[in-house]
Amino acid sequence: MANASQLFDLSGKTALVTGSSQGIGLALAKGLADAGAAVIVNGRDAGKVEVAAKELKGAKVYRLAFDVADYAAAKAAVDGFEASQGPIDILVNNAGIQIRGPLDEFATEDFERILRTNISSVFNVGQAVARHMIKRQAGKIINIASVNSMLARPTIAPYTATKGAVANLTKGMATDWAKHGLNVNAIAPGYFATPLNKALIDNPEFNTWVEKRTPAGRWGELHELAGACVFLASAASSFVNGHVLYVDGGMTASV
Repeated sequence: MANASQLFDLSGKTALVTGSSQGIGLALAKGLADAGAAVIVNGRDAGKVEVAAKELKGAKVYRLAFDVADYAAAKAAVDGFEASQGPIDILVNNAGIQIRGPLDEFATEDFERILRTNISSVFNVGQAVARHMIKRQAGKIINIASVNSMLARPTIAPYTATKGAVANLTKGMATDWAKHGLNVNAIAPGYFATPLNKALIDNPEFNTWVEKRTPAGRWGELHELAGACVFLASAASSFVNGHVLYVDGGMTASV
């Protein structure tokens, strides 16, 4: 049996984190790198990917710019990396967007865009990576869900729908792929200070609501997501499958 430090050691592993040029994705990439993993930084914008890669000082870093919402592009990128660089041992499906608006006025094109980015991408990249992991009979997939997988607020119904789908797709992936040696789980962050949430942070009324609604009494800090990600990416979670881990300061535990 490995000791505690060995259980969480990711040395020799390579992790692809989608949408890791900023925000939660970059924080998770840093956490995985700190645990010893080589990291593949991803985003649509190659320039932003390069800037983010430079922040991972001391780590082995790859750059892989592609659009996760494009099935063919995702498959080509994953297959190309596997052929030229080696196995992707860990996948973090983090890429996502938020588009707010009253549901009765929500534009069809925005609805389709949020579906492609938040849920189709999890299938696109997840399937491409899993096909290689299945051959090796090993692999870790971590999908990024949300407190909105369980809860809703006005003006974010489409986002809530996608994050509920991420949570259930995680369970489906685990059900299909656990027999092949894969662990598929999800992290569901609460309210964290990220570029995606800038409009909310800058809104005094909403900021006060978050602080009062969260038992911990504050917004989460990005580094507080790293431990959950390392756990689910490591040998420490070898019998954890299909689980959605809420990292939300207690928000979903209270009324």
